[in-house]
Amino acid sequence: MARCFVTRALPGAALQRLADAHDVDEWPEPGPPPRAELLDRASEADGLLALLTDRVDRELFDDCPSLRAVSNYAVGTDNVDLALATERGIPVGHTPDVLTETTADLAFALMLAAARRVVEADASVRRGEWPVWQPGGFLGHDLNGAVLGIVGLGRIGGAVARRAAGFAMEVIHTGRPDGAPLDELLRRADFVSLHIPLTNETRGLVGEPELQLMQDSAYLINTARGEVVRTDELTRALEQGQIAGAGLDVTDPEPLPADHPLLGLTNVVITPHIGSASERARAAMADMAVDNLLAALAGERMPHCANPDVYLTRRAP
Repeated sequence: MARCFVTRALPGAALQRLADAHDVDEWPEPGPPPRAELLDRASEADGLLALLTDRVDRELFDDCPSLRAVSNYAVGTDNVDLALATERGIPVGHTPDVLTETTADLAFALMLAAARRVVEADASVRRGEWPVWQPGGFLGHDLNGAVLGIVGLGRIGGAVARRAAGFAMEVIHTGRPDGAPLDELLRRADFVSLHIPLTNETRGLVGEPELQLMQDSAYLINTARGEVVRTDELTRALEQGQIAGAGLDVTDPEPLPADHPLLGLTNVVITPHIGSASERARAAMADMAVDNLLAALAGERMPHCANPDVYLTRRAP
């Protein structure tokens, strides 16, 4: 029986399957364990089930000599030093595909909410300010027939493109084989939706130069990673009307401080990183994360491994 540290309670019954097979220490609070607690409670663990908020880096690997497997409860692994994990023969699991459709739903929800000023209108009603109907009240922009620019036509970007067909949108995208250059996409699109992983190349990809290329009637939608967008430059663009608005499920920093200027703007809709937050998707993620950990602790290949080269490393003399 192995020792496992799980950094948060998860939806569904998956953690019970892990507890039936191994000794599980589960962090009891709704928020992430503080760094010192993470290092202390993982120090004797054979398996770690982590979230994106948990930094799995050299310090943690050095402090956890018994660690044999890391399972990340996320598609992305930018919180994990994958290269070092591979070097040390530690497989890292993730949860691809399962949240594709759920995140695409949210991307479209943010487009609709931002373009049709749904949050702004709802707040007006809740303040008791239901206005007399007037031709110019809460005017927004149509999705139907608009140009949607998808930056990153992977699984989620492709799912967003399928939804766009139902709105008769013209879809353009970056990347091969028939993608447009980013600057052309930014100039043409009425909605720019980001669906790229966070890498050294994509960090800060969208800033003042890119926002200046966009139309003043265009919207930026980000359900990828907050660090892909330079927050201060986006804030200025929204304040100055350089673009019409934004829909953000991710921000940099995350969470935003209570006094952050973005929170005072009416032309931005912000949700707290809920792209995968449906009951079905989150429970399926938990099952995949536990399956990854159970397989690795049994000496088997993880079904969803983010660093498959680790198995080549393990076979090397």
